[in-house]
Amino acid sequence: MGYFIILGFFSLIGFLVSGRLKSKFKKYSQVPTSSGMNGAEIAGEMLRHYGINDVRIVQGQGSLTDHYNPTNKTIALSPEVYNGRHVSAAAVAAHECGHAVQHAQAYSMLTMRSNLVPVVQFSSRIQQFLFMGAMFGMGAGFGGSYLLIALVITFGITALFSLVTLPVEFDASRRALVWLDNTGVTRGAEYDGAKDALWWAAMTYVSSALASLVVFLYFLLTMLGSD
Repeated sequence: MGYFIILGFFSLIGFLVSGRLKSKFKKYSQVPTSSGMNGAEIAGEMLRHYGINDVRIVQGQGSLTDHYNPTNKTIALSPEVYNGRHVSAAAVAAHECGHAVQHAQAYSMLTMRSNLVPVVQFSSRIQQFLFMGAMFGMGAGFGGSYLLIALVITFGITALFSLVTLPVEFDASRRALVWLDNTGVTRGAEYDGAKDALWWAAMTYVSSALASLVVFLYFLLTMLGSD
């Protein structure tokens, strides 16, 4: 029951933060950049600035689905960002390029996160079976001890991944804002808007990391209390 209370609480927090991010994106999508470039052009300029020639910029699907894939070195920008000539597009495009720069410069935290991806994916699949076991009465006695240990390990991995993600995301935003400011792609109020939008984007990762950490601590304390 405690797990579902925690899950519900942080789901609400995540919903509110996500709503705030969407509101900020909409607000700054109404503010054109003085440079006049769209997101794809801005991403191309930033990559050239850092001498990165092996990363493709493609148009993805959906809204706020922008991401950098280090496996195939692709920056996928949502249509709003790819074609947008506004502050939101500039901020998001530069942020994703920040990840490409991290990759090119072998940023240690990005490398660590990439290495954790298959482990986290496996751990997430295992969690489903663990909860099924708990629902069918394996949560008591000797078997329950092993179940709790497994839950602590899998949620510990998830929490570690979420915490490692934080410096990766904050650093990508920092790189983006420095480049936007130094090149004059965003000026004055435009830069302030880009900074505000990226801050709220970072808050989605903060809320996710807090949720993962609290769930891990919940199962860890439950395990220790059962001894």
